[in-house]
Amino acid sequence: MLLLFSTTLSSQPAPISDLVESKILKEKSVLPYPPVQERDIMWKKYVWRIIDVREKMNLPFVYPQAPFFEIMTNAAQNGELDLFSPEDDHFSYNLSDNELQEMLFDQDTVEVWDDDFNVTLVPIKNNLNYENVKRFRVKEVWYFDSHYSVLKVRILGIAPLIEVLDEAGNFKYERPLFWAAYNQLRPVLAKERVFNNQNDAANTSWEDLMEMRYFASTIIKASNVHDRKIEDYLTGVDALLEAEKIKQEIFNFEHDLWSY
Repeated sequence: MLLLFSTTLSSQPAPISDLVESKILKEKSVLPYPPVQERDIMWKKYVWRIIDVREKMNLPFVYPQAPFFEIMTNAAQNGELDLFSPEDDHFSYNLSDNELQEMLFDQDTVEVWDDDFNVTLVPIKNNLNYENVKRFRVKEVWYFDSHYSVLKVRILGIAPLIEVLDEAGNFKYERPLFWAAYNQLRPVLAKERVFNNQNDAANTSWEDLMEMRYFASTIIKASNVHDRKIEDYLTGVDALLEAEKIKQEIFNFEHDLWSY
């Protein structure tokens, strides 16, 4: 018996791997920050901190389907985000397309053998793996807005850190790969869903997470006359205590402004 099947699929619904097509985040727009007048900034302090993706609270940063590092680099390659030189954190030098390609792709060679057993070295590019980025450096500013009489914080920039190894594969130091200005990164993060371990239906974006400060971090530097990091003059437990001291000083500043 010959069975004939129709090849016309126009009446079939489009395949979907969810209950409905997610559109909320894709259509979301970023609310602009409220304007800040320079004359209203009564006090401010710059703070640098480290986000370690190996901490339990920070595991969404390495969610395999959408790692935070790849969100940044994909946006840069699509022309949605400018990346800046890691030489400083003032966003003074914009990386060119060639510099970006050299940074995100490692050059390597493979041996190719022909039928006569002749070998040829063929150059290839290896994409930088997000798993190699274990920490992010964040630059932020805490300031007291006298117009609203409130202490506020605003993230200024984010830099992924990569480890530099010696020839034996031993750790030497880590360095920033590039800097991204957060005001340019916000519109990108607002359209990217962050993994929620409690609810797969939660439409929480990365911009929501950063603004709510739902991440674990450690202060590594505060603005000072010597421009030193904490690790330059303290180590171990003493460095952690110094970081906590800086944190408390910021919050105590606001508390001390009020009288009861």
